[in-house]
Amino acid sequence: MTSDSRLAGLITTFFAFIEKRTGKPPSALSLTDLDAPLILDFLDHLETERGNTPRTRNARLAAIHSFMRFASIRDPASLPVAQRVLAIGSKRFDRPVLGYLTREQVAAILAAPDRGTWGGHRDAVLLAITYNTGARVSEITDLRVRDVLLDRATAVHLRGKGRKERAIPLWKNTATDLRGWLDRINPEPDRPVFPNRAGEPLTRSGVRDRLARAVAKAEQQCPSLQGLHVSPHTLRHSTAMHLLESGTDLAVIALWLGHASPATTHQYLEADLAAKEAVLRRLTDPSTAPRRFRAGDRLLAFLDTL
Repeated sequence: MTSDSRLAGLITTFFAFIEKRTGKPPSALSLTDLDAPLILDFLDHLETERGNTPRTRNARLAAIHSFMRFASIRDPASLPVAQRVLAIGSKRFDRPVLGYLTREQVAAILAAPDRGTWGGHRDAVLLAITYNTGARVSEITDLRVRDVLLDRATAVHLRGKGRKERAIPLWKNTATDLRGWLDRINPEPDRPVFPNRAGEPLTRSGVRDRLARAVAKAEQQCPSLQGLHVSPHTLRHSTAMHLLESGTDLAVIALWLGHASPATTHQYLEADLAAKEAVLRRLTDPSTAPRRFRAGDRLLAFLDTL
């Protein structure tokens, strides 16, 4: 789903809620109708009735804040209403420790698809590219033939959030696999690198389905995968963690993943520390148990003279 379609969905949901609450159609609303209590009710509606997470709630609030800032500039008379809405803070929530796979688990998943078939060959290259680049699902489904660089440099151009572009280098084996795959698809520059049987780009659900099939097969060779929920984003997290474990600087990882804020990348450092602490808890501390200090008779006698 594109950012424009998400915004359109938010606007539709927002105005449908307001019309139900106030009885006014969108064309009859004024900015004074969008006061802070109504906005708070809408945010509560998102969580309690639509089942949105606090993270989604905060994203919707950020969009409303952007609109109010724009409205206050265009119409200074609306500043009091806008200020009350802008005073609504984001909701705090606990961030779960990021889940990621070991290198052995990733290797089992990448080896699972049957490269002897057209679909299996596509899935094998798709998963290899996803892990190599740490790409988001949307970046993989949007990848076009023109975005692949296999001449002097071996890399792919990814288009991330905010229309930001980045080039990610490929391992030699990944580049070789990608060359072989490009020979089996339409070479036109605008065609998708990972099409479905109809020649159209794979959808997000299609990518999740192909990954789920690979994980189910990989479980036979790698039992530690059993019971794990592995999503495309899990592969992205795994790429970041493996880069971190190899000694890659956080700033480089942020560029690799296309993060707009270093705070987002810092989560991987926290996850790495949590993993190390978990290992430490499973080990026995070889040092002797600490003893409480007990004063000797001479020390007690000296203290009594003070």
